[in-house]
Amino acid sequence: MAQFMILYKGEATDMSDMTEEQVADVMAKWGEWMEGLGASLTEVGNPFGPGSSLVDDGSSGTAVSLNGYSVVQADDMAGARALADGHPFLVEGRGAYAIDIYELMPVPGG
Repeated sequence: MAQFMILYKGEATDMSDMTEEQVADVMAKWGEWMEGLGASLTEVGNPFGPGSSLVDDGSSGTAVSLNGYSVVQADDMAGARALADGHPFLVEGRGAYAIDIYELMPVPGG
């Protein structure tokens, strides 16, 4: 099976701006999604903090709005995309959040 990195895009919601009930609800939805994946979820991942971008000309750029990642395994990209069904990150329906999925490839010559 291939491994795929899921990148979560969008401005992160500061959990300190949420009530305890809202935090518990969000975490329960994530827990349900992760539990539903079973062995397909190979790495839960972590949220990202502030980022920085370095450019090949020596300058600094603006980091894109990534706020976390997970790693899953599936037979192919279609299978990896199917694992995102019901993902709590995609429920708002406002177009403010997205998930990008990339297949992790072996290092050439490695």
